[in-house]
Amino acid sequence: MTDVTQKIKIMKGASPDLSAATYQIFDESHTMGNALRWMLMKNPKVEFCGYSVPHPSENLIQLRIQMYDGLSSLDALLGALSHLDDVCDSIEDRYRASLASGQYEQWQEKS
Repeated sequence: MTDVTQKIKIMKGASPDLSAATYQIFDESHTMGNALRWMLMKNPKVEFCGYSVPHPSENLIQLRIQMYDGLSSLDALLGALSHLDDVCDSIEDRYRASLASGQYEQWQEKS
């Protein structure tokens, strides 16, 4: 049997309808926290979003999301993750196309 590790946890204190909740996301750092915060704040239905790294020795982030009109912060988080994945795919496609074209500066170190 494989051991499944938890990736995300809803922390205590979340509203019953999840319109305001703090999510603990494991094995992530400022890179993912800032990207998710940016993507969530592009959503006009998000009232507030912020993240923190509780302690440098802990490899996790805490992401707080508050929504307008009682909407689900979990739906907003899942949407932001999907959109962020699309952005990363687009960047990768453009990078690979640029690399394949060979139209970039090359530098060779002389021994």
